[in-house]
Amino acid sequence: MNPSDHLSWPFFETHHRDLSGRLTAWALDNKALRESGENDVERTTRSLAASLGTAGWLRYLVPADLGGALPAIDVRSLCLIRETLAFHSGIADCAFAIQGLGSAPVTLFGTDNLRKKYLPGVVAGTRLGAFALSEPESGSDVAGLRTTARREAGDYVLDGAKSWISNAGIADHYIVFARTGEPGDAKGLAAFVVDGDTPGLEITERPEIIAPHVIGTVALRNCRVSASSMLGEPGDGFKIAMSTLDIFRATVGAAALGFARRALHETVSRVRERVVFGRKLAQFQATQMRLSDMAVDVDASALLVYRAAWAKDTQSHRITRESAMAKLYATEAAQRVIDSAVQLFGGLGVTVGSVVERLYREIRPLRIYEGTSEIQKIIIATQLVGKD
Repeated sequence: MNPSDHLSWPFFETHHRDLSGRLTAWALDNKALRESGENDVERTTRSLAASLGTAGWLRYLVPADLGGALPAIDVRSLCLIRETLAFHSGIADCAFAIQGLGSAPVTLFGTDNLRKKYLPGVVAGTRLGAFALSEPESGSDVAGLRTTARREAGDYVLDGAKSWISNAGIADHYIVFARTGEPGDAKGLAAFVVDGDTPGLEITERPEIIAPHVIGTVALRNCRVSASSMLGEPGDGFKIAMSTLDIFRATVGAAALGFARRALHETVSRVRERVVFGRKLAQFQATQMRLSDMAVDVDASALLVYRAAWAKDTQSHRITRESAMAKLYATEAAQRVIDSAVQLFGGLGVTVGSVVERLYREIRPLRIYEGTSEIQKIIIATQLVGKD
C-alpha cells in the first residue's frame, strides 16, 4: 500500500504533491527527526521546532505577506505536513501543531504591530507559542471559562488558570482567552497575547501523560498586559477560538491518519516476515481480515480529513461539521488501526520502545484534545438539527 496514493485524489493540486514529496524526503534524511526520543521532551520540542523553522516548513502557518509559503493559510498543506510528521515523529507533529495554534489567532486577528512582533520568530522556530483556552472546569465548553480580564486604565489584568496547555513552561508567548463580560456569555470573551515572562504568569503543574508531550497548568494572578495585546475587539474571543479550531481541528485528524498509516506500514512488514506454525502470518485469513479493516479505516479517514481541508480552502462557508467529522472519525479509526497493529505484533507490540507501542500511547490523547469524540458528535448533531 503506497502511503502517497491519496495524492492522486482531486482534493489536491500540484503544489500539494510537491510539498508532500519534499517533506517526506526531508523527514527520511533527518536523523534527529527519526531519533527524537522521550527522555527530554522539552529539549526535543525546542530542537524540532527550530529544525522545522530552518527547513521552511513553519512558513506554511502564515500567509505570504507575513513571510509564509503560500498566499493564504492552506489547510490541505497543514494536513499533509501533520500527516507526514506524525508518520515519522509524534513530537515533531506536536511541535508543528502548537506553533500553528499559537500563531493563527495573531495572523487572523492581530494588529500589524502584533504580527511583526510575534510571527517572524514563530516561522523561524525560535519563538514557541501556546494556545491557552482550556481550564480546570471548562474544556470543550468555551463559553463556561472563568478566567477574567478586568480593565485598569490602559491595561487589562488577568486572573484565573489554564490547564492542559501544550508548551506550558517553554512557550515564549501564550494566546490567553479570558472573560470581559458576564459569566456564561460566549460574547463576553476576549483573547490576548501574553509573553511568557509577564509578571503574574506562572506554571504551577507539569503532569506527565502517556504520550511524549510538554503540557502544564498556567496560573494567572494579577497578570497585567497592555490593551494593545488584545486580539480583535472585546467580545471577539469566542470567534477567535472557533476560527482557529476550524482550521486546526481537521489537522488533528491528519495527525491521527499519519499515526495510522505508520501502524499499517509496520504491521504489513511484520506479517510478511513472521512465521507461525510453518506459514507466514500474512497467509492466515484472520490476519488478512484484520489488515483489510485497517486499510479501509486509513482510506476512509483520509477521505474525511482532506474533504474537510479542501472545503476550508475552497468554500466560503464554515466547515464546522466537516472538520468535526474528520477529527472524530480519523482519531477513533486510528485507535482501532493501532490496536490491531499491537495485536498482530504480539509480545513485541507491548514492548516499551517498539514503534507500535509508542503509537498506542500517542494516539490516545488525540481523541480528547481540541474537543473529545463525544463533543464532536454533539457538534455534528447540532449542525444537522440545529439548536432549540
